[in-house]
Amino acid sequence: MSAAPHVPVLLDEVIAALNPGEGDVIVDATFGAGGYSRAILDCGAQVHAFDRDPDAIAAGAAMVDEFAGRLTLHPRRFSEMVETLAASGVAKVDGVVMDIGVSSMQLDQAERGFAFSTDGPLDMRMSQAGESAADFVNTAEESAIADVLYHYGEERQSRRVARAIVAARPLDTTGELARVVRKALGYRPGAPKDPATRSFQAIRIHVNGELDELIEGLSAAEQLLNPGGRLAVVCFHSLEDRIVKRFLRDASQAEAGSRHLPQLEAPEPVFAQVSKAIRPSGAEIARNPRSRSSVLRSAVRTATPAREAA
Repeated sequence: MSAAPHVPVLLDEVIAALNPGEGDVIVDATFGAGGYSRAILDCGAQVHAFDRDPDAIAAGAAMVDEFAGRLTLHPRRFSEMVETLAASGVAKVDGVVMDIGVSSMQLDQAERGFAFSTDGPLDMRMSQAGESAADFVNTAEESAIADVLYHYGEERQSRRVARAIVAARPLDTTGELARVVRKALGYRPGAPKDPATRSFQAIRIHVNGELDELIEGLSAAEQLLNPGGRLAVVCFHSLEDRIVKRFLRDASQAEAGSRHLPQLEAPEPVFAQVSKAIRPSGAEIARNPRSRSSVLRSAVRTATPAREAA
């Protein structure tokens, strides 16, 4: 996968939130390099791990052999975990962990096209199938590109960048796209943050449908978790964390009735013990700078029936 090791962020905090034990069934919704899965397996639990990236599944084969019978890899999106586990005879689980976003291995492989630190084909597909980033920037309407940059990258000058992208087409490599974005935004080398970062994030999120996938994955976890089961979600930027925070807020509060309407029995919350945002320590950031923006939120499933799927 990559010569650079992938270091799972907030690992101790995630394991504390999941509290896996002997015989528990845990879903690692984003297998990656298997860091969370390994720690969970070391606690004696059984793991069903999901990843849409075929490279991650192939690299995990050695772990499947190492933990014979206790690790099952599913080459599927985590939004599909309910039906996938049902086909394996698993209706309920004791924990779900989700590490949202692109993995270090994907970022570090130039040929995957996720980063502009090294030039590579403009790809960005986690599943290595479907529309690529090049397909999008070379065929989409200028207005559609601007909308993606604004909503998913929070790029305030999205229209200017979209106009520059369309004028420069065709774009085939990460380096070409980065240069176009930088020129459009008047970037000067040595500035604290490369402005191409926002556009790359936005296009990656769009190509992979990441925010919709997160919403559906949270709903799937709600359906799967046993009463007392634990959910732990690690995010790396505000768009993702906002979705998780809102989901847990809504899921943990009974609906309040209106004083102007007949009082009806309010539904009970489906999650409890919702944690505050947990961030990495200074020591972890020093060891692993990529952990700097990570945020963990966790909660415990109640016995209330799951709400309708997202």
